[in-house]
Amino acid sequence: MTKKQYRPWNPDQSYLIGPTPRDWLPDGHLAYFILEVVSELDLSAIEAAIQAKDPRGQQPYHPQMMVALLLYSYSTGTFSSRRISLATYEDVATRFITGDQHPFFTRIAAFRRDHLAALGQLFVQAVKLCARAGLVKLGHVSLDGTKIKANASKHQAMSYDRMKKEEKRLQDEIAALLAQAESADAAEDAAFGPDGDGTDIPAELRHRESRLKKIREAKAALEEEARVARAAQLREQAANNEQIAATHPDPKQRRAAATNAKKRAAAAEVLDPKKDDEEPPDDDPGAPTLPLHRPQFDPSGSPKAKAQRNFTDPDSRIMVDNTGGFVQAYNAQAAVEEGSQVIVATAVSNQPPDTEYLQPVIDAVEKVAGALPKVLTADAGYYSAGNAEWCEKRGVDAYLSVNRQRHGPAPPPTETPPPETATPKEKMAAKLNTKAGREMYRKRKTIPEPVFGQIKEARGFRRFLLRGMGKVRHEWDLVCATHNLLKLFRASPEGRLVLAAAG
Repeated sequence: MTKKQYRPWNPDQSYLIGPTPRDWLPDGHLAYFILEVVSELDLSAIEAAIQAKDPRGQQPYHPQMMVALLLYSYSTGTFSSRRISLATYEDVATRFITGDQHPFFTRIAAFRRDHLAALGQLFVQAVKLCARAGLVKLGHVSLDGTKIKANASKHQAMSYDRMKKEEKRLQDEIAALLAQAESADAAEDAAFGPDGDGTDIPAELRHRESRLKKIREAKAALEEEARVARAAQLREQAANNEQIAATHPDPKQRRAAATNAKKRAAAAEVLDPKKDDEEPPDDDPGAPTLPLHRPQFDPSGSPKAKAQRNFTDPDSRIMVDNTGGFVQAYNAQAAVEEGSQVIVATAVSNQPPDTEYLQPVIDAVEKVAGALPKVLTADAGYYSAGNAEWCEKRGVDAYLSVNRQRHGPAPPPTETPPPETATPKEKMAAKLNTKAGREMYRKRKTIPEPVFGQIKEARGFRRFLLRGMGKVRHEWDLVCATHNLLKLFRASPEGRLVLAAAG
């Protein structure tokens, strides 16, 4: 019986005429698309930062190459600078993008760190490219958030009460070790002379002193946060009382409110003297400013016993994820376009509740995409009477769930309008209970939730690499920018970038 013949195979086969790099990849590959996109991006901020440095020394890599490398790597689920560097050797597409150059992982990490704000702002440019390709219509936008783990362990968080106990315990241990060391030194001097061998007690002392220093620093920082948070609360109360003093019809109530406003403003000034030049410069003024976590505090401005701070990433907080477990995380927000699943606005905060995020994120949609959405859907975490009223004033047709959706058969829809005396919550509930309202809200499950699945499961972005609110915010923008570029790639004919004229 004739044996089946195999195709010739020789991994060490040399080429008489070398292949061109484009022979390595099929037509319509993502790598070609990323290079086309980078040629459309405005990288002047990165260029300016590079050119501002001393021209002497080692030549930098081309910024377009480095941006293309990061965009392609993030698009394919490679986020670590070490893995990206390794891919320039092992992955054909990555090697093609870099032109067979192999930046060391420290150079990749430094480029990302030095230009993080500019890289984060590529999100806005990605949305505009999607808009020019017809993927952003703003007919229906859905808002949702997801918990993404911080680059820190929840076991590195400590409560204020435990900090005080640990501080006392370490102080006592250090005092005992010092006494023991003095006793040991005296015994050794007597036995071996003044130049005799020491013991390991100084090493133990250094360990405990280092731990004590770290706890004291965290304790002082938590006390500072609580003091500032209490001052901010007092200023908010003073502003509310000033409003009452200016508008209340009862003169007695106006006088009382004015007195309360002065007292609270004075107390806030004692806790946290206000300075006009205190605000740090914002490297991304277009980004939405979300309310941040405030530590628990008592009326004096001291932290409560259960107030916590993480030693590794102090800006992160312990939150409950979708499985009901506790994680050290950030709350990442995304407003997503129906149909194309393009993210049209992003934000990050470190407090779990979502209610206060609706207005700033939808305002960000207008800044990024140029208009407000016609229809907005969001789950019960975003509902408040104020949010519903705000959407109505801005001309946004909002469908905000007023309570958590229960599993099982739903009651039949009703078209009966609510009475004039109904509360805003009852009116929103009645709107959602109509056939049209149910159909609109049902679409929400197919808009933001799959996007988070694509980012966290398909691409594997479940934990931030960077630490600190500012860095995390830009990192989330970069992740969402590459999500949008993948949507644009899959909507582009044969993987070629086709855009309408900007205008």
